[in-house]
Amino acid sequence: MKLVVASHNRHKLGELRQMAAGLPLELVPLGEIAPGFEIEEDGATFEDNASKKARETAARTGLAALADDSGLEVDALGGEPGVRSARFSGMPCDDGRNNALLIERLASVPADRRTARYVAVIALARPGGPVELARGTCEGRIARSPRGQGGFGYDPYFTLPDGRHMAELTPEEKNRISHRGAAFAAVRALLERLC
Repeated sequence: MKLVVASHNRHKLGELRQMAAGLPLELVPLGEIAPGFEIEEDGATFEDNASKKARETAARTGLAALADDSGLEVDALGGEPGVRSARFSGMPCDDGRNNALLIERLASVPADRRTARYVAVIALARPGGPVELARGTCEGRIARSPRGQGGFGYDPYFTLPDGRHMAELTPEEKNRISHRGAAFAAVRALLERLC
């Protein structure tokens, strides 16, 4: 069964394909089914954006759609960058600039106040049907310097409770403990029924 992933982010698509291993699904990127189709992420919450992307993708393609909206919430920044995580430093999206801005904004914040969490909301929609949501989080802190070669986004600076940076994890470890992994685990039963 084909399931359209409402994203142009190849990193997210790769993680979702690993998480869906064992399900009789073919995860297809939106650009492959509807080239040039863009959905504006203008919601106030991760739930708003994920729901909109899944609903509009299902309507446009006529296929079941899976959408993810995720980001980083930093307590010392009042929850920023939040839903604007990918666009934190402006457009076009750039991980290097986003990380530089994050570290600049936290320069005077002591280590004990650099608490943060990754948040992911996964939405599943069928054409004309309701949107079902699952939310996952991963708690940590923002380090002053990066470590690791894996992951993407803020992973080099995101420090887990065990002291490792998210970018130091293998893909399998990351999928087990990450915000997206937690959200996907919650939506997996819905996908099994859909199949």
